[in-house]
Amino acid sequence: MSKAKNVKEFVERIDASKKVNPKDLSSDQDLTIAIMNLISIEEHLVFSGAKTGKTSFYDLIEEVRELRKTLMQKIIPAYEGEVWCISKHLLASSMRLMEVGTKQQSLGHKEEAYKLFGQAYDLYCLFWGLNMNMLNVDDVKWVEDKLDDVKKISARLEAEENKPAVQPAAGGVLSKMKAFVRKAVDCCIE
Repeated sequence: MSKAKNVKEFVERIDASKKVNPKDLSSDQDLTIAIMNLISIEEHLVFSGAKTGKTSFYDLIEEVRELRKTLMQKIIPAYEGEVWCISKHLLASSMRLMEVGTKQQSLGHKEEAYKLFGQAYDLYCLFWGLNMNMLNVDDVKWVEDKLDDVKKISARLEAEENKPAVQPAAGGVLSKMKAFVRKAVDCCIE
């Protein structure tokens, strides 16, 4: 490795050495949390406007939405199809599950809270998998439901509900994305 010519180049090299992926996921993770909160603010403005009858709440939505869109473009600069919208909904759903999990935890329902926290993290990992091209959406096809298949899936879901909330990850795509996010997203790296 050659000597850095100036401080800027030195800092860039240090930053590059910290990254598992060309995206700075520690910074991007903070940004996704901000985006989640902006989505929540948009929702709260709608409900506040409806509950109070004050249109001034509705008038704020556009400004918050524009900020959210600008920030999302930093993480999702290019996309195809419905990836933008799916990403927004994955983040929003993840945030809501975290909030519901926190409420369950405060009510003393720890197992339910842990399950919700796990589901929130699953959605968050799907967000990253989708936006880092770790998911091959070309292979996803519509399959006609057959009664036997539906019964098998229902039985499997029922069996999973009876398992403890915190369990080791399976070897599927989601577990690979979780492992990647655990390694790549380190909010402690400054």
